[in-house]
Amino acid sequence: MLVNRIGDFALLLAILAIYFIFNTLDYAIVFTLAPLATKIQLIIGGFKVNALDLVCILLFLGAMGKSAQLGFHTWLPDAMEGPTPVSALIHAATMVTAGVFLIIRSSYLFEFSPLALNLVVLIGAGTAFFAATTGLFQNDLKKVIAYSTCSQLGYMVFACGLSSYEVGLFHLSNHAFFKALLFLGAGSVIHALADEQDLRKMGGLKNILPFSYSIMLIGSLALIGFPFLSGFYSKDVILELSFAKFTASGHFSFLLGTLAAFCTAFYSTRVLFLVFLSKPNGNKHVIYNAHEGSLALTAPLFILSLLSVFIGFLTKDLFIGAGTDFWGAAIWLLPENYLLTDVEFINTFFKTLPLLLTLLGSLAAFFIYYTFSERYFNLKQKSGFKTLFTFFNKK
Repeated sequence: MLVNRIGDFALLLAILAIYFIFNTLDYAIVFTLAPLATKIQLIIGGFKVNALDLVCILLFLGAMGKSAQLGFHTWLPDAMEGPTPVSALIHAATMVTAGVFLIIRSSYLFEFSPLALNLVVLIGAGTAFFAATTGLFQNDLKKVIAYSTCSQLGYMVFACGLSSYEVGLFHLSNHAFFKALLFLGAGSVIHALADEQDLRKMGGLKNILPFSYSIMLIGSLALIGFPFLSGFYSKDVILELSFAKFTASGHFSFLLGTLAAFCTAFYSTRVLFLVFLSKPNGNKHVIYNAHEGSLALTAPLFILSLLSVFIGFLTKDLFIGAGTDFWGAAIWLLPENYLLTDVEFINTFFKTLPLLLTLLGSLAAFFIYYTFSERYFNLKQKSGFKTLFTFFNKK
């Protein structure tokens, strides 16, 4: 509640500032007059401030609260206490995406504020990387997925900061399907294990819960951006765009985004391994009684799994194809900020780097937990590694 109040307060100030500058809150009028407001200066506490910069930064602070960006992110993993279907809905479709939508809807204002756009890129890239590193060593199944939401929101936000609003919304829509699938799949596992959420007390469920395993596998592959699943189509475009920007902030976001892709692959594989592939670590009685859910529980999972595989491919040309008129006048950007043509001319190495790191992350997790699990356990006992582990685990 507290964190969101801060974001809401900033949003309220943004609305008041818009009214003060434009004398109206009508979208059409404000957006039409935006180019004329670039010269307006406000004096606040003796300092001259560009009016549009102020409005955009306040709008972004509102978005940071709702979309859990760095500094305002603490509420998101702690919101995992609720029932799993509720967290699935919140993380996939409603609350966390509201902030990203606010930035996209205000593209007419943000385009005239390079300062705000740079801030959006830096915070978004920082969030993507930070949340991915924190997800590496979490022990609660739902918290790992929560940090992955936070990380993916970072991608959407920095896509908007690069003036590629339509790509941000494309990733938002793809993410909704596979994130809902992951959460409900996690709910299916938790339900089967008599409400156990601790990854350290699971394992060996591949043959007991084959349906849940295949669901979580599809969701995880879509999340890490495995080729030709939905996440691949939007996430890779975002990283290519950030490289094609050729500015300091663009390359900064590319670097953090590719590192976040490595971490995402690592923790997704780790979850799959600890829940399904490792030796059973849970209570014998609980594992004996583990079972798949009823039709009411499995039918939505089946539908979501199909969408997680195909939705990116089916909507790619509609959302971000060259010459698509799908957005009409809903999204607007300055001609010099259009990057989707520049993406075609990037060096192939930088195009494939995120994919290589993704595969490397998956392999690293598999080898650490499968082949070297005893060595890894011994390493965990050493004080230096313990400090590092605690640093990430305690966010």
